[in-house]
Amino acid sequence: MRIDKVTLAEKFATFGEPFNPRIVGELNGQHVKIVRILGSFIWHRHEHEDEMFLVHRGRFRMEFRDRAIGLEAGDFLIVPRGVEHRPVAEEEAEVVLFEPASTLNTGNVVGERTVHAPARI
Repeated sequence: MRIDKVTLAEKFATFGEPFNPRIVGELNGQHVKIVRILGSFIWHRHEHEDEMFLVHRGRFRMEFRDRAIGLEAGDFLIVPRGVEHRPVAEEEAEVVLFEPASTLNTGNVVGERTVHAPARI
């Protein structure tokens, strides 16, 4: 088994498009993914998975149907399973996601933004 460190700045430098997550690690059935957020994503929910969003660089807000929570570099938020949400960033943000390997980025909504098999980088 090979053990290597992950340098987030290096990994984020390998891609530019927003809302297209990449897998950078795996542990205990969980994926560690990175994603760029810019603009508004789609409203969706994950029926069986919680998601953790950790802001590496920039800022974004997580919108819920009844409120929004602003997050900045160093902040994280856990969205419980079943809660409808939508990430929105006025300027690009780099975000680390922790979620079960089975989690589909668009949750209960399958469409053009769905990434069925995120690339491993």
